[in-house]
Amino acid sequence: MAREGVSALRVVRGPALARVAGVDEAGRGPLAGPVVAAAVILNPQRRIRGLADSKVLSAAERTRLAVLIRSRALAFGVGWADREEIDSLNILEATLLAMRRALLALPVPPTRVLVDGNRCPCIVDLPLACPLKAIVAGDATVAAISAASILAKTCRDAMMASLDACYPGFELSVHKGYATPAHLEALQYREPSPQHRRSFSPMKADGEPLTLPGQET
Repeated sequence: MAREGVSALRVVRGPALARVAGVDEAGRGPLAGPVVAAAVILNPQRRIRGLADSKVLSAAERTRLAVLIRSRALAFGVGWADREEIDSLNILEATLLAMRRALLALPVPPTRVLVDGNRCPCIVDLPLACPLKAIVAGDATVAAISAASILAKTCRDAMMASLDACYPGFELSVHKGYATPAHLEALQYREPSPQHRRSFSPMKADGEPLTLPGQET
């Protein structure tokens, strides 16, 4: 079943425009939660100042820019792969799957796709007849990819905040599933939640809760 996120389309009058979609992901490294991808086609008539790699922006700045991206972009789509898919496919294939779903969520087909990184999702079986290009560090150099990185990050952060209410004790809304000292400590005393990736350390060996030396019960 496809996990597809929101999409939007703005109608632009005038000569035909090249619809270049930037694609990026958020959430490859965390111990818990989905991996989320976004595809964004910027509107050249409605520029957005301040676009950059989401990792160098503050949370407040990402939130501000995400609102502008949603309101000014020609089109955007969000897709994700859940924890079960990550564990069954591996994180790379799950990331590419999320990117496919983000592209499918676009309400208008792009004429070109630029993907952050060194791998592109396979789209030969999708109704998208356009070239793809992978660009290493594209989230820092290509505006459409920067926008996608911001949208993916803010969408995933919101998902993790919602999951925090379902799985208390891990503070998922604080660290977003990443391997912070507080998160690792919580895993010493609690069973991993259904959102924890069993194929990732420290859950990889087995599904039993970890214990600190001298703290066995």
